[in-house]
This record gives sequence, C-alpha cells and structure tokens, in this order.
Amino acid sequence: MALPTPKYSRNQVDKAGQTLCISNSNSIDYEHAIDILNDWRSSHSYPINTFQATLRAKIKKIDRDAIIAQRLKRTPSIINKLERLTGMKLSRMQDIGGLRAVVKTLDQANALEKSYKDSQFQHELITERNYILAPKSSGYRSIHMIYRYHNNSVPAYNGLLLELQIRTMLQHAWATAVETMGIFLNHALKSSEGPNEWLNFFSLTGSAFALLEDCSPVPKYADLSKEQTFQEVMNEAKRLDVKSRLQAFAVAARAITQDKHRGSYHLIVLDPEQKTVTIKTYGRRRLDQANHEYMQEELRINKGENILVVLVSAGPLDTLRRAYPNFFLDTRSFIKYLKRIAEEC
Repeated sequence: MALPTPKYSRNQVDKAGQTLCISNSNSIDYEHAIDILNDWRSSHSYPINTFQATLRAKIKKIDRDAIIAQRLKRTPSIINKLERLTGMKLSRMQDIGGLRAVVKTLDQANALEKSYKDSQFQHELITERNYILAPKSSGYRSIHMIYRYHNNSVPAYNGLLLELQIRTMLQHAWATAVETMGIFLNHALKSSEGPNEWLNFFSLTGSAFALLEDCSPVPKYADLSKEQTFQEVMNEAKRLDVKSRLQAFAVAARAITQDKHRGSYHLIVLDPEQKTVTIKTYGRRRLDQANHEYMQEELRINKGENILVVLVSAGPLDTLRRAYPNFFLDTRSFIKYLKRIAEEC
C-alpha cells in the first residue's frame, strides 16, 4: 500500500485553510477545502512513522517505561488555530503531525532532549521551545522541538513540519486535567479560552507542579513562596470542588467499546454527553481507510454533534489510555498530585 503524499501545492493548502475559516460548513468550497486539509494531514503519516522509530530507539536508553504516542491533529483544532493566530498558514502549521514522549523524571526529559541535539540527524531542527525552563502563563510545561523533514529516499515529504513533545508524568497529568475539564466546560482551556476562574486555577496549579519538580514557577506567581503557592492551590481546589468533579470524570467513561482488529492506529471517538468511548483499530495497510474514516467522523462535528475524535498510534489499549487519558476522562494522576500538595501543606 502506497502511503499518502501531498497532492496539492502549498499555495492550494493555504487557500484551503483560509476557506475553512470563512466559509459555511455546508458550502461546496468548504467541502473541497476539507478534502485538501485531509490530504495534507494524511501526508504527515509517513514522516511521523519514521520519527517514531527513531524516538523508540533513543528512549530505550533513557526510560524503558516511557509512553510514546503519535497523532494527526484534529480538524477542529486546526481550524481553531488558524482563526486564533493572526497570519497562521496551514502549510506552515508546525504540529499537524505530532509525537509525544512521556518520561518519569525531569532528568530523563533533559537527557532525551540532549540526545536529539547531540545526534547526527538528517532532519532540521528549526525551532525549540522549552516551556519547562520558562512555563507558559497558562501553567503549561513541556519541551517542544520542531523539525523540518528531509529524506532523499522519499523527497515527496521533504519540508513537512513535525513536532516532538517531551514531558514528564507530572506535566502530562496537568495537561490531561486541563483538556478533560475543558471538554466538560465546553471551552478550549488548553488554548487559554474559557472561564477565568478555571484558567487561573490551572495556571496556579501549573506553578505548584513546577515547584514539585524544583523548576521555575509560572512568572505571575513568582512572588509566592512554595508554601503559599500550595496553600492557594488547595484553597482554589476546595472552592471549585475540583477533586469531586475530576473523580466523577475518572469513572464517567463507562462504555468503552473496542473492535477486535489488531493494528498500529486507533481512531478514538469520545461522546462527553453519553460518556462513551469507541475505539476502532487499523493495521498499517489500512492507513488510507483510517484517514478517510477519521475525516468522516469529523464531519459529524461539522453537523453539530458534540463529540471529540482523534487518530493516534500508541500501541495496546493500556498504553493508549496512558498516552491519551483525556480521551478516557481519566484524571486520576492529577488528583494524586493534588493530594501530594495537600500533604505538603
């Protein structure tokens, strides 16, 4: 089976991105733009497969229990980013193809970053953002490395951009809680959109989590001591009834349905209202079908259905749960770290 390659020019891709931001979802222009977007997104499958192979080879020497996952960015997230960031072009979006490595400790995260920077790599590192050294105001912390793909054996993919995220389990727990709460509040908290009380809570908690790892706090909380930060987290968690809400989410996905196929790719459909998760699995030879059905499921969102869909590659179901716990409404790790903060208070 031939893996998908870009069929459209970058100019056509960028025009499709503009159309998706301004056209009615029922128009012919919009449908054509969706087709172009799906082709462009699908074309990142081969490059992230090769990147994952390199990542797995590197991670064996650092943390054999690390979580490794890859995903193609969801259409609603792509459109939201195009609308939110002035001047953003679809062909220049850096995280359409994304890989994630979740390791246990900060030292392991730094070691993996160093391994990439010290190695002879044919792909070009064009941008690095270390949000562990300098946390975002939202509280987000991770290392982002953006590569421009280059492989003379398959030049059709040259120039495509891929994002590698490196984070610790603690940072992963925070990000999962933000996404899960955002699902139920129906706001993109991860993009700093939504009620201020929740944005402030997660920003403050992100600062507390940084202190747990002996890292720099979120700048706006730099004047607080460790004890003051932890106490403020506990006060806000109690006021917002965070623990009870998240514990309810942890057992909410009561109907997880998975087909019996074996394969590397998983199409996950989360229905927050029905609290159901459906997983469809595809082998590598069925990647075209997976990408097509990914697009078909996303069309349900365009028609108004309140679901979340993503196509990922993360191995068995247990690994899938650990890599994408937000799609299983699972915030138990975040609650565990809140308990640790409460004990230190």
